[in-house]
Parts: sequence; structure tokens; C-alpha cells
Amino acid sequence: MAQQMKTVAVWFILLLQSITYGERTRDKMYQPIVGAACFRRLNGTHQIGCSSTYSGSVGVLHLVNIEADLDFLLTSPPSPPYAPMIPPHLFTHRNLLRLKEAGPDIISVVLLINRNSDKMTQFSHELNCPNQYSGLLKPNISESATCDASNPPNSWNPWGTGLLHQDFPFPIYYIADVNETQTLVNCFEKFNNFDYESHALRSLCAVEVKSFMSAAVNTEVCMRRTNFINNLGSTKYCDPLEGRSVYATLYPRNSPENLTTEVPRSVNTAEKFILVTTRLDTTSMFDGVGLGALDSLMGFATLTQVAHLLRQLLPPQGSLPDPRRNVLFVAFNGESFDYIGSQRFVYDMENLVFPARSTKSTPISFENIEFMLDIGTLDDITNIKLHTLITTPLAQDFLKKLNNYASSPRYGFNLDIQSDVGIQIPPTSAQSFLRRDTQFPALILNAVPANKYYHSIYDDAVNVGFSYANTSRDYISLIDVSESKNYFNATALQMKVANVSSIVAFALYETLTGLQYTGNKVANPLLADEFLYCFLQSADCRLFKASSYPGSPSGLPLPPMRYISVLGGSQESSGWTYRLFGYLLSQPQPSVAKENCTNLPLHWVAGINGTGECRLTTQSYMDALSPAFLIENYDWRSGKYSTWTESTWSQFSARIFLRPSHVHKITTLTIGIVVLVISFCLIYIINSRSDVLFDDVPASNAAFSRPTAC
Repeated sequence: MAQQMKTVAVWFILLLQSITYGERTRDKMYQPIVGAACFRRLNGTHQIGCSSTYSGSVGVLHLVNIEADLDFLLTSPPSPPYAPMIPPHLFTHRNLLRLKEAGPDIISVVLLINRNSDKMTQFSHELNCPNQYSGLLKPNISESATCDASNPPNSWNPWGTGLLHQDFPFPIYYIADVNETQTLVNCFEKFNNFDYESHALRSLCAVEVKSFMSAAVNTEVCMRRTNFINNLGSTKYCDPLEGRSVYATLYPRNSPENLTTEVPRSVNTAEKFILVTTRLDTTSMFDGVGLGALDSLMGFATLTQVAHLLRQLLPPQGSLPDPRRNVLFVAFNGESFDYIGSQRFVYDMENLVFPARSTKSTPISFENIEFMLDIGTLDDITNIKLHTLITTPLAQDFLKKLNNYASSPRYGFNLDIQSDVGIQIPPTSAQSFLRRDTQFPALILNAVPANKYYHSIYDDAVNVGFSYANTSRDYISLIDVSESKNYFNATALQMKVANVSSIVAFALYETLTGLQYTGNKVANPLLADEFLYCFLQSADCRLFKASSYPGSPSGLPLPPMRYISVLGGSQESSGWTYRLFGYLLSQPQPSVAKENCTNLPLHWVAGINGTGECRLTTQSYMDALSPAFLIENYDWRSGKYSTWTESTWSQFSARIFLRPSHVHKITTLTIGIVVLVISFCLIYIINSRSDVLFDDVPASNAAFSRPTAC
């Protein structure tokens, strides 16, 4: 027994050694590369994005410094397939389409490397007309009436390449880290960048990228396959783009509803709302990368400051000339993909399901909306226009209010907001409302396009010119107009956001009270400083901590992802927005103790001092899922609602290794075949001579002689 145990122990040790040796061999063969992958999305008519083969795509590294390097790969590649490493300034529509036309037999992987970015002058992969096939459309044509795609210089995104909406037959992998990029370049220089005529005769440095996408064709096919498979198992091929929009009212609503589900919901038409909206999300070609600093964050920051400033300036609701008026602030999610959030909002209001019954308040319909102020992209805050579809007294009056404060020497904002009336309105959430009814009173505050990095990985803090002041001063309280200039110069981003926020808030103040604002308090640029730091540099920031429950885990030292994602995906930007709305739009309740501040709408937050305080909040979530996924037997090609889905995948990974030459492969295969043939021959010979080589008499009986007869 002891001998058997020793034998088992020896075999176990040998097994562990073989496993360890196997791991070490693999580590010597492959080196992982950290990056972000392009992935596949689908809509009602087609698929966009990238995918590797099922087992991973492999290509020989080739550094592209000039376009001639691409010409070499596409005309006379000595050992395809290749994986060109392309810097940002050469990652253009023309070059990528050339690689796509070459096919996966020549180009199997494309690597976007963060190298020579100083040569880059623009980098936008969105269409010239964002959301071109939704919003207001031309008669009998499923194409935007508010933007001329045939005239890019006069479009809403003149620098757009449209690569975000292309379907590529190979994976595209983005390597942001400089050290990782240098590792790739070093491997290329050491093994590949010499004697190109002998590429086919020697081992070359190659990369393997795994980013296989399960979905294909379009949303209709993908959802049908998913629904069919779900009846048999848990496999999914794609998921609808889905997130959460966040809304809050300036004043708590006083319109309770009968919660009996059998009773039809009814609208309280006496309630009136000024709807102030903006976009919460952004997007890019690559998973988890893209901050949307200019394309949406500036509008989001402005709305947040407007809401906070009005909360501080306005008297109690009962003191207003019309105590039934309120302001509804909404940050729509999914607007980058055919206005998912605003389409769902319009759909819910039409069907009297907004807000949900769980809020215990009556539904809001279009009868309750006095007018809409949509804050769009603010690329150049010094060059803002108020867009309307038609000229109305409402728009003229509001523009007059805006410019009274924008040009007032009392505040020194020195802005001039122009009027722009006509069909060419910006691609903002208001289009969902105007598509339902062109007479809807929508005002759009939008800057002249100036963002050359719209919907891209480079629309970041550098693009927007943000530099964190990192002061320890009070950023929540309003400040005097003369004091605001003590912290930042007039051209600082924080001052620009605070100035335009003050202008909008003062105009809304006058609209609600009927009185011109004559005070000296303005928006605090330090709040803009903290807000932008949280969303552009680190979620582990003072503003997020102040709006959270005391002692809550801090955010990650990374900016929150603002891509809409899918059900079960990251919704951190919606979560932080919910907390911010709850903190900045709430009313302090100093007389309520912590133990009594537990049930909504009461909410206990850390506050600016971190000691905790009770707040009366009004914020809530609403679903940002396209109505197309709610309507039974929806026509996916109708174009009425957004139909975007995201493919499922198992993993994203990349690693480099030495790919053996074709001669090496053939030699290895030949040796294997020879060894196999010799092995069969030996087995045949041994088997045919087994009676000679092996004695049939058992060894235990060989020592005994044959018994004699009796």
C-alpha cells in the first residue's frame, strides 16, 4: 500500500511539473498586449463594426509611417496576412477602405497605435450628419431633412469620416499605452523590418487578436435567432442598446395618483412644465474608450449648473405668479444611436406611462409641456445660436431674455446669442419631439460645429482644454459676479460653462417669475471645475463623494464610461447623474435626523463637508430602451424607432508572438508525417514478429517442469 501511495505521489508531482512547464512555455511564446477592441453593432438594416475569426485573427506586424508603407502591403506583400500598425493621422476613411477592399487574406488585423498624435489634425468617425436616418426626415425618404450629407462643409460634423458606421472584415484594436506601442514597434524592428524578400523564409513578429462577434446581418435576424435559442437554452447573439435616462423636477410635484392599477391613468392638465434637456451619453469605435468632452459633456455640465443655480435663486413654488409651473430637467441616454432616450420619453408620454406608477404621481403628457429648451453641443461657447424650426413669439421673447443677460455690462459675459430659424436644426433630442409634431415648441441652444474629434477616442480633456484647479474652496454656494473672476481667467473652460449657465438660468428665472433678475449671484465656476474633473479624469472626486451616502465606496480613479451599453452593462454615468441631480436640485432638511431620512424622497448624502445631511430630492430614473423592442411584431425596417443592438462576445485579447515561416511549417509537417509513417512501420513489424519477440508462457510458470504421466 505504501508503495502504491509513493507511486501516486510521484505521478502527481510529474503532472504538476508538466503543467508548470507548459505555462512557462506559453509565457515565453506569447506576450499579451493591452488595448481596446472595435466591436459590432447592428440596426434594422445592416451591421457595423469589427470581428475577428472564431479562433482569433493573426497578422504579421508592419509599422505604417507614411502612406507608401500601406502601398507596399497592398501591392506586393511578401508574407501575408499582415497587421498594419497605423498612427492616428493615417487612420483615415480612404486608408481604411483600401485595407477593407484588400480583404482578410492580405490584411487580417489593424492596430491603431497612439504614436505621432501631434500630426493629427482631426479624428471623427461619426457621419457628417449624425443620426442621419432618424429625427426629422425628408418627405418619402428615410434621410435627415435637417442636414445635407452631400455637402459635408455645411453639415453638423464636417470632419466626419463615417468609419463608425462601416463593417470591417477584420478586427481593429486600439493601443493607447505608449509602452505597449513601443513593445510592438520593437518587435517589428527586431524581426520584421529588414530583408523583406526573405519574409516568407523566416519567423516574423505577429499579433493575434481575439474579438469574435456572435451577431451578424442585422437586428431582425439577430433577435430572431436569440429568441429562438432562448427557448432551448441561455445563448444570446445580441442585446438591445439599453440604459437609464435621469430626470428631476425643480420643485417637488404635488399631484398624487391613485395607485390602483385597474383605474386608467389621467393627466393633471393644471400642471405646467418647462422641459430642459440634454444628452447624457457618447460613443466611439472602441469598447470603453471615449469621454465625449465636447460632443455632450459641455451641454451636460451646463444643464447641471442651470438646475443648481435656479434651485438657489427661485422662491418657493407657491410664490410664483403661477404656482403650478415647474421645470423638468432630463438627461437623455442613448441619443448617439438614433435618439433612444428621447424617443422612449416621447413614446411614454404618448401612452401616459411617464413617470411610472411607482413614483405615486400623475402622468405627464404633451399637454403639460409649456416649451422645451434643449441644450445641444457647445463646441464654441462664444458662438452659440438659438435654433427653432419656425419663428414664434415664444422663441423671440426667450432669445431677447438670453441676450439681455449675455450682453449686460453688469455681469460682463460679453456674449451675443444669434437666432437661427429653419429646417437645418442640430441633431439633438428635440428632433424626437419635432418628428412627432413640427409645431411642438422646441428651442435648441447649440454652438456652431467646431469639434474635429466628435464621437472619437480623442474627444477628451485635452481637446476641450480642461485643466483642473483643485481648490479646497466651497463649490456648492453661489458666488458674487466680481468674485467669480478671482479663480479663473475669462477664457478658462470653467468660466465659459459658468457664464452660459448663468445666462440660461437668468432667462428661465425671468420666465418663471415674470421679473428680471437683478441680483449679483452667478453660477460658481468651481462647481464646473469639480464636475468636469469627475467626468473627464476621475470618478474618485469630491463632488461624487458629496452626493453619495457617507462612507460609500469611492469611485474608480478613472472617468465614468458614458456609452449607453446594454442590460447588465455599465450604467455608472447614469448612477452618478442620479446622485448629482439628487444633491444639486434638492432642498436641505436640517430638522430631519439621519434615522428619519431613510425613505425617498428624503435622501441622506455626505454633503460638501462629508458629515451627512438630509435632502428632499426629486430625481428618478426612466428606461432608455427603444420602443421598437416593446412593440409586438415591429417592422424593423420602418425607421420609426431606433433598432440598435450590440453583439455578444466571449473575450477581447491581443498578444504578440513569433509566427513561423511557411518553410518552417512545411518542414514541421513533413517531419511529423515521416515520424508517423515510421511509427506505423515499427508497429507493424513488432506486431508481425510478436511470437518471436514475446514468449507466450507466463513468467510465473516458467520455473516449473512439465509433469510426467502417472
